[in-house]
Amino acid sequence: MEVQAKLAMDTGVVQDNTDSFRDLFTTYYPFVVRQIMRIVKEQQTAEDIAQDVFLSFYHTDRSAIEHIPAWLSRASIYAAYNHLRAEKRRTARQEKEAAEKEWVAPSSEDAWMEQDAIVGVRDVLAMLDERERTLLVMKYSGFAYAELARATGTEVSSVGTLLIRAKSKFRKLYDRMRGAET
Repeated sequence: MEVQAKLAMDTGVVQDNTDSFRDLFTTYYPFVVRQIMRIVKEQQTAEDIAQDVFLSFYHTDRSAIEHIPAWLSRASIYAAYNHLRAEKRRTARQEKEAAEKEWVAPSSEDAWMEQDAIVGVRDVLAMLDERERTLLVMKYSGFAYAELARATGTEVSSVGTLLIRAKSKFRKLYDRMRGAET
């Protein structure tokens, strides 16, 4: 009641004296923050939302607004509820992402199969000669052909051919080893 009376007085004062944004902001900022605080319950959040409301108010044609306190009240309530809806969506999205991460987590069987494949690859790499093993490991670690040539002591122009041969030999050994297991 007291606030409404003050607002009515302030409205008259503001409309009579000046229409500058600064005066309107100074006059109505506490009112807008209180309006938002009724909905969001956090002072800092209410002040942030109030700034957004006044930013929107600043970009609005004030001559088209019939009653500035009513416009600010409605805008602050809408902004507060929009904030709550956005927070609710963000929380739901984070919970969904957390649930998906749990869903993606590999089972113990998957972890065992992955570990078995790693051991198989290491065994096959151990069967290759040193140059083939170095070429394959460095290639799949992201090294360039020039670095592969320097590490193996070969010409850069020969790296592609040696790499293809190493891949082919690896594939044959791996298939033979996997075929022998099944």
